[in-house]
Amino acid sequence: MPKISDKQREGRRQQILEAALACFAEDGFHQTGMADIVKRSGLSHGAVYLYFQSKDDLIEALADDRHRREAVLNSVAQGSGDPIDGLHALSRAYAQWLTDPAGEARRRVSVHGWAEALRNRRVRTSVVEGIAMPRALIVALVERGQHDGLIKPDLEADAIARMLVAIFQGFVLQKSWGEDFDVEACMAAVAVVIDGFRTVRTDVRRRSRT
Repeated sequence: MPKISDKQREGRRQQILEAALACFAEDGFHQTGMADIVKRSGLSHGAVYLYFQSKDDLIEALADDRHRREAVLNSVAQGSGDPIDGLHALSRAYAQWLTDPAGEARRRVSVHGWAEALRNRRVRTSVVEGIAMPRALIVALVERGQHDGLIKPDLEADAIARMLVAIFQGFVLQKSWGEDFDVEACMAAVAVVIDGFRTVRTDVRRRSRT
């Protein structure tokens, strides 16, 4: 087999991943076989198996790719000085991904992954690790806000994080079902929830009475 450059090697790997993504998005994990992915990729069986030995390898690689993309989104929130502003920035970043037509296949595969995680320990590990990333970021923002007196101290940081993650997962599921809903209006409602975490300062209370 002739040698190929690293760029060509990565190109082929992405070609296979895009084929797997398309197949999984259309038919799910169980209805998709390696032969379907090979055919979709336009490569030979031997070429595909040089990169991925099984569907589980492909599912895990797609999850890792999604985690890297989410890390970029999460970095938006980390750059905010005010933790509440950081939560708003994170919400807006995910809303933008939610409305991106190019992300439809990835959203569908995410939902398939959640279902597969109920029966496949390897997939579950990957899914849980992916969800843990934004949740840990939210926890860190909330704890920093509580330390600085900006977020109500009686709220549990992990509970806030799990609630916000669950809200976004619900939007992903509804989008994947093909429901037509106003994402901007939903994010406005989420923004009200986030603002509700903020500590009401004494001077603000005083101004509101005048």
